[in-house]
Amino acid sequence: MTAERENHITVRVARADDAERLLEIYRPYVNDTAITFEYDVPGVDEFRRRIETTLLRYPYLVAEMPDGTIVGYAYASAFKERAAYNWAVELSVYVDQTRHHGHIGQTLYEALEYCLKQQHVTNLNACITFTEQEDGHLDNGSVAFHEKMGFERVAHFHECGYKFNHWWDMIWMEKIIAPHDTLHADFLPFDGMR
Repeated sequence: MTAERENHITVRVARADDAERLLEIYRPYVNDTAITFEYDVPGVDEFRRRIETTLLRYPYLVAEMPDGTIVGYAYASAFKERAAYNWAVELSVYVDQTRHHGHIGQTLYEALEYCLKQQHVTNLNACITFTEQEDGHLDNGSVAFHEKMGFERVAHFHECGYKFNHWWDMIWMEKIIAPHDTLHADFLPFDGMR
């Protein structure tokens, strides 16, 4: 699966050998922000394992510039592990911090949504760190991005994550992308679709 937008970003399925570059994009989010609650930057082997494991069931996509430079990535994961949740997923997106506001996140989310519809997914969920007081570790740009992408706030958890000697709120946002039919089509694992 590849797709190209007018901003010349190509979206394709991630490969295990993308791990090093994706980790370069992810590292500052771990080290400098409360966007992820991971404390320690994972190693390349662990990141490679995450990509391979995700691709068994869900899309894991990268955005490339015309010169082949990866500038962002996004993936879906299980919302919950029980079978009844097969049609609901959690989304994550990370964009090279030098490339924000270039429609990269939007391009990736649109491609993810397309893939997930083919898998018969109905609910997209996003778990987002939220703050009443924006600072150097967090602004609420992710909330605004998800609102722009058609997500609505559905839950707010108070001071449930601790990072950088600070308690952070967490909100859940949701987007429904397909009807909830009584006899809904079976979930199709991404690995079988490629």
